[in-house]
Amino acid sequence: MSSTTTPTGAQAPAAEVELAIGGMTCASCAARVEKKLNRMDGVSATVNYATEKARVAFGEGVTVDDLIATVEKTGYTAQLPPPPAPARPEGGTGAGTAGTGETGGDRDPASLRQRLLVSLALSVPVVLLSMVPALQFDNWQWLSLTLAAPVVVWGALPFHRAAWTNARHGAATMDTLVSLGTAAAFGWSLWALFLGDAGMPGMRHGFELTVSRADAASALYLEVAAGVTTFILLGRYLEARSKRSAGAALRALLELGAKEVTVLREGGREEPLPVSELKAGTRFVVRPGEKIATDGTVVEGSSAVDASMLTGESVPVDVSVGDAVTGATVNTSGRLVVEATRVGSDTQLARMARLVEDAQSGKAEVQRLADRVSAVFVPVVLLISLGTLGFWLGSGEGTAAAFTAAVAVLIIACPCALGLATPTALMVGTGRGAQLGILIKGPEVLESTRRVDTVVLDKTGTVTTGRMELREVVAAEGVDEAELLRLAGALEHASEHPVARAIAAGAAEKVGALPAVEDFAGVAGLGVRGVVEGRKVLAGRERLLAEESLELPAGLAGARAAAEAEGRTAVAVAWDGEVRGLLTVADAVKETSAEAVRDLRALGLTPVLLTGDNQAVAQAVAHEIGLNLPGDQVIAEVMPEDKVNAVKRLQTEGRSVAMIGDGVNDAAALAQADLGLAMGTGTDAAIEAADLTLVRGDLRTAADAIRLARRTLGTIKSNLFWAFGYNVAALPLAAAGLLNPMIAGAAMAFSSVFVVTNSLRLRTFR
Repeated sequence: MSSTTTPTGAQAPAAEVELAIGGMTCASCAARVEKKLNRMDGVSATVNYATEKARVAFGEGVTVDDLIATVEKTGYTAQLPPPPAPARPEGGTGAGTAGTGETGGDRDPASLRQRLLVSLALSVPVVLLSMVPALQFDNWQWLSLTLAAPVVVWGALPFHRAAWTNARHGAATMDTLVSLGTAAAFGWSLWALFLGDAGMPGMRHGFELTVSRADAASALYLEVAAGVTTFILLGRYLEARSKRSAGAALRALLELGAKEVTVLREGGREEPLPVSELKAGTRFVVRPGEKIATDGTVVEGSSAVDASMLTGESVPVDVSVGDAVTGATVNTSGRLVVEATRVGSDTQLARMARLVEDAQSGKAEVQRLADRVSAVFVPVVLLISLGTLGFWLGSGEGTAAAFTAAVAVLIIACPCALGLATPTALMVGTGRGAQLGILIKGPEVLESTRRVDTVVLDKTGTVTTGRMELREVVAAEGVDEAELLRLAGALEHASEHPVARAIAAGAAEKVGALPAVEDFAGVAGLGVRGVVEGRKVLAGRERLLAEESLELPAGLAGARAAAEAEGRTAVAVAWDGEVRGLLTVADAVKETSAEAVRDLRALGLTPVLLTGDNQAVAQAVAHEIGLNLPGDQVIAEVMPEDKVNAVKRLQTEGRSVAMIGDGVNDAAALAQADLGLAMGTGTDAAIEAADLTLVRGDLRTAADAIRLARRTLGTIKSNLFWAFGYNVAALPLAAAGLLNPMIAGAAMAFSSVFVVTNSLRLRTFR
């Protein structure tokens, strides 16, 4: 067992752990580890070859020690990832090493580079001597043997070591094919030199032999053994480098956090501390040019905050007292005092890192198919190679031809590209998404983005700013406007609804301090009620008034109709059994919403506006954002549960529905939709229920998110097509004797490099 000394012996029901897996060299290795773990009672595991990690859920009766022991019995190593460095955000999920592809040893890029350079220097003369007759001299083959031996023994040692380890556990992997192929070529050459006709002069049964240089070249496969080893080392080195590039976005995300913070102590004294020691509720200073240490609320000062590195938004956002700020963003101008609200693993940066890593660790359905193929592919290839050898020997073509074809089959069929096809595309796609302020929750989301044809847009906070303002106060005859505002403002102050916040803020601004409220209760979708200064007050829609057998006086009814005709929301206020007034609020449409709707249409999506507001308000907003084409729908006056029913109704019509929302009352609809997109400026409940999170809160990123997800899915499919097509096309050619083993090795290495390079093209997405 590794030296990990964490609480591995404790049993925890329904626990989940992430393990760093060492020794995997191809997709079949990952499939084998995953299969062994899943055979354990109460264990559900997913092993990702590209990230070299296993995500394991297990129940009572199973410990982390048991999981590690199972992996080690399978022939690999396992350990809990090291905790993030103290200077980094405390993600709590081992995200600090996600997607790097660096596990040391035989998979470490530096080690591979050294092995590659030495092997290359020794292999080039061997290949030239074997392939160019003009360069051959007497006894040249002994020089080739001297140069090739270190390559085959030391250069290919990682393949031989892995093949032997797997053989001891009754398994065969990509390394088995490479090791057998190179060892067979080298062994054949040794036989030919020492016991056959390739030695000049050599010894065979005590007789001296004289063989031409050309005959010696045709009898030896030293260039194959050395060349294949070098080509595969090159492929593995480029793969390791590319995997590091693929994980660069997540590492950059983790490095965004501030390292130190200046906290305020009693008497205004400032004290520098490491960010890891910052506690929620602590106030800290952020000077111009400094990073905001953690998520919090501004309690003093005003400034412009640059969030481009976190959200992709290039324009700084003005903040002042009462505004929320996010850790890792940069204060560009004024001095701020911020009160920490979330620290460590609760911050938005840490949550983003967890979401990105979770997406990279998961598997799309297409990858599961590739894993199943890889698990049986190597044994099948071994049988094909033996069959090829037997066929050519039986056909009378000679031992050399049979041997060449069999070795070519072994080399060409390595399924490395299959294992890299999906995870590398996921790593790059999700990493690029994080840079643009788009978080993809998991690989299964990609399929959903391809299918959706309808997008449902929640109005408040999604299409509109969600920051309503009190616009008009209409008091009933004989009612004091200040009293109306004081009682209504006090009641609404206890609610978190955007309309309620607007009324409370407007009332406080006009009448000052508001009284306390007792027995407060919210009626979902209708309004609120409570006791203020001994009076039973209610505020809300007409349906709430109807439940209390109240009606709007004629004057207030006219004011309500006028307000709604202008797209404003009217809230009736009543106490002591009578309607006392009407308050109207308005929510401005975001400047980017109309452009976002056009972008969504360009993706082939039909937009639907969904809101709890009345029809007049909904139609006014729909007209402003361009929802006035045939087929467009506006669904208004819906209760929170009706949002779910609206999504279900569209689905029963045969549509595949995407839902974009930001509030608690959107969470159920986001979960019901085929694809849920949550605005990152919204509630935690909505973000948890969604498949994609738009960190910026800009509706235009919804189209970007769908485009990126579709592009990532397309990259995965093209990778798999290449990987499958390559093996399907190359195996018959190798079996037919039409591929030189060295060319086969180069082609195999190129296939892996091609797949990773194709995935890296996602880094340029915009």
